[in-house]
Amino acid sequence: MTTLNLHPDRLFPAEPRTRDIARSLFAGVRNLPIVSPHGHTDPAWFAGNAPFPDPANLLIVPDHYVLRMLMSQGVPLEALGVPTLDGAPYEADPRAIWRLFARHYHLFRGTPSRLWLDYVFADVFEIEVRLEEATADQYYDVIDAALATEAFRPRSLFERFGIEVIATTEGALDTLDHHRAIRESGWSGRVVTAYRPDAVTDPDAADFAANLERFGTLAGEDVSSFAGYLRAHRARRAFFQSMGATSTDHGHPSATTADLAAAEAEALYQKARAGRATAAEAELFRGQMLTEMARMSIEDGLVMQLHPGVHRSHNPQVLARFGRDKGGDIPLAGSFVDALKPLLDAYGSDPRLTLILFTLDETTYSRELAPLAGHYPALRIGPPWWFHDSPEGMRRFREQTTETAGFYNGVGFNDDTRAFLSIPARHDVARRMDCAFLAQLVAEHRLDEDEAHEVARALSYDLVKQTYKL
Repeated sequence: MTTLNLHPDRLFPAEPRTRDIARSLFAGVRNLPIVSPHGHTDPAWFAGNAPFPDPANLLIVPDHYVLRMLMSQGVPLEALGVPTLDGAPYEADPRAIWRLFARHYHLFRGTPSRLWLDYVFADVFEIEVRLEEATADQYYDVIDAALATEAFRPRSLFERFGIEVIATTEGALDTLDHHRAIRESGWSGRVVTAYRPDAVTDPDAADFAANLERFGTLAGEDVSSFAGYLRAHRARRAFFQSMGATSTDHGHPSATTADLAAAEAEALYQKARAGRATAAEAELFRGQMLTEMARMSIEDGLVMQLHPGVHRSHNPQVLARFGRDKGGDIPLAGSFVDALKPLLDAYGSDPRLTLILFTLDETTYSRELAPLAGHYPALRIGPPWWFHDSPEGMRRFREQTTETAGFYNGVGFNDDTRAFLSIPARHDVARRMDCAFLAQLVAEHRLDEDEAHEVARALSYDLVKQTYKL
């Protein structure tokens, strides 16, 4: 058996003097509370506080990072316990799933998944040997026994992880019953929601017409007109705010925006509602709705987040057999300067709006996002996201955005995950990488060390609370 070693200097510079500076900076931020302003943890976990399931169904089956890597190496998803939509058999024995995962764990060498998982194994479950085929059962038994204890219930882990606040993400049609239950339980943990209206702003969404009808019913508005439809959004946004929401989230295919005249918007809405919108008209409607959401954010103060540029479910066989979120999403090329211009012409200089831009296209960092955020008061650059939520992704982000946009046109770190146990690991990686970057600036005499300590705290804690109004 090989010892599982989380080196205290991991991710820090190799050069001794710079490493010492990074150590000092990290010591000042490592124990700051975690603020998780946007993610996909299930509010039912915190509402019911029931034990998590077995190790496989907690750490493997729902993790699309794990699934995509193993599938790329020929491991069938059904062998990993992923349920099939057509009723075909799939592996139901969690120990067998875990053993299969352990046999292939070497595939994750050098990946952020390996960093996060090793942190979970060593720090959360206090396992001292490396995961491999020979230790698979030992791991399973230790984790399974821990999950049966009160200390590993969702609320206990929330408190142990030092989470100050976490935002989940719910669709516009969600009744937020779990958030209500959390509030009524008397528990002190702060779990808030975020408004994601994609199902009723994207004409290409499944069951769009039916979604609109339910949307109108929930909002108490007649959505047969565009004006009524916008009133419904205002009503639902207000409801989400009453449940703690401070932000909205928009997962559009692109950053296209539009600012149509009222009559044009009404005609476009009627086409979308009737299912007659062309692909170009559907894109135009999504663009119009981003501008409408910006207008509403100026009114109600909700922070906007735009996550464009993903080809969802690129693999049609996986989508048909297993459904969405199984590792088949692929980044697309992005464009922001022209795409955002209609919205920015209307509201980009309005300090009452905060629009956070995320991208999976790193080529836009220095060419588009940093110059835009370095000019428009309404814009902020979101941190490295999804495929770039990694040490090298974070390094490239800082290198390509800091000189033009500085640190304070960013928003700190955003873990954007449904993998609850990995949240401390992700924040640990982000804080280490930021301290490593700042240490290099100090070593090169580009930043004084006392200033670097202030920036490290801002990136770890202050900026995210300020930007997301938490």
